[in-house]
Amino acid sequence: MIRYARLVWIQVRVSAATAMAYRANFIAQGAMALVFIVLTVVPLLVAFGGQAKVAPGWDEAGAFVVMSYFMTVRAILEGVTSPSIVDLVERIRSGAFDYVLLKPADAQFMVSTSRYEPWKLFDLLGGIGVGVYAFWLRGAPPAPADLALGLVLLFAGVLAMYSMWIVCAAASFWVVRLDNLVYLLGAIFDVARWPIQVFQGLWRIVFTFVIPVAVMTTFPAMALLGRLDLAHVLATLGGAALMLVVARLVWTFAIRNYTSASS
Repeated sequence: MIRYARLVWIQVRVSAATAMAYRANFIAQGAMALVFIVLTVVPLLVAFGGQAKVAPGWDEAGAFVVMSYFMTVRAILEGVTSPSIVDLVERIRSGAFDYVLLKPADAQFMVSTSRYEPWKLFDLLGGIGVGVYAFWLRGAPPAPADLALGLVLLFAGVLAMYSMWIVCAAASFWVVRLDNLVYLLGAIFDVARWPIQVFQGLWRIVFTFVIPVAVMTTFPAMALLGRLDLAHVLATLGGAALMLVVARLVWTFAIRNYTSASS
C-alpha cells in the first residue's frame, strides 16, 4: 500500500508541475471553473423560482445538497478519471500501453492514476461551498453520524462512477475510438444534479439500476440529510462494490485479449 501511495504522489506531482508550467493557463482554468460553478447552480435557482419543491421531499436546501455531491463527483471525474481514460486510449492506439504492462505494478492502477487536471480542485472546492450554503439554508449543520455516512456513500458513489468509466476504458482494447462514448456518459451523468425523485417511471429505474446516478449523488445526499434508511445504505454500498468487481473482471478479460499495436 505504501508503494502504491508513493506512486500516486509521484503522478500528482508530475501533473501539478505540468499544469503550473503554464501558469497563465492555470489561472484562466481557475477563473473558468468559477464561472462554470455559477452556471451549474443557475438551473437550480431557476427551478425553485416561485415553488417550494422540485420533487416530493426535496426543498431548496436538500436539492443544493444533491448539487454539492454532483459537483464533487464531477470534479473527481473530470480531474482524475477522464484524463486517465483518455490517456489510456491514446496509449493503446500508439502501442505505448506495452510499457505499462512491463512496470512492476498493477496495470489498472497505473492507468487509473496516470494523469490529473489540478485546476479541477476549484470545482471540488465549489462543490464543498455549495454544500455549506445548503446547510446554511437549512439553519443547522449535519449531525456527525450523518456527515460520516454521507462521506462513506460519497466514496461509494465515486467508486460506482469509476467502475463505469473503467468498463468503457476496457472497451477501447477492441474499439480504439471511444471519444463519443465518453462524451455520452458525461452527458448522461449531468442528470445526477437532480434528485432521483424528479424522474418517474422507466427513467427512475434506468438512473437507479442501469446507470446508477442515484448511487452517485441522491443517496449520499439523503444520508447526509439523515433521510436514508439502512436498506438503502446497504444497497448503495453493495451496488458500488458489485460494480467495482464487474469492472475488474471486464478489465482483466480485456488485458488477456490485448494485442500490441506496436507488434
